[in-house]
Amino acid sequence: MYSLLWRALPGPWIVKLILCLILIAAAVYLLMEYVFPVVAPFMPFNDATIEEGG
Repeated sequence: MYSLLWRALPGPWIVKLILCLILIAAAVYLLMEYVFPVVAPFMPFNDATIEEGG
């Protein structure tokens, strides 16, 4: 998969490297800003409770 992406990008290796870094940064940004906030309420680790006493 990564080799397919590498071959699909235009230019010499330095341009490909910069484009890959930009694509990775864009993917991380989209996940952090849009996907994870939507999915977070459905995650089971948000239902933790702490009881006092014992």
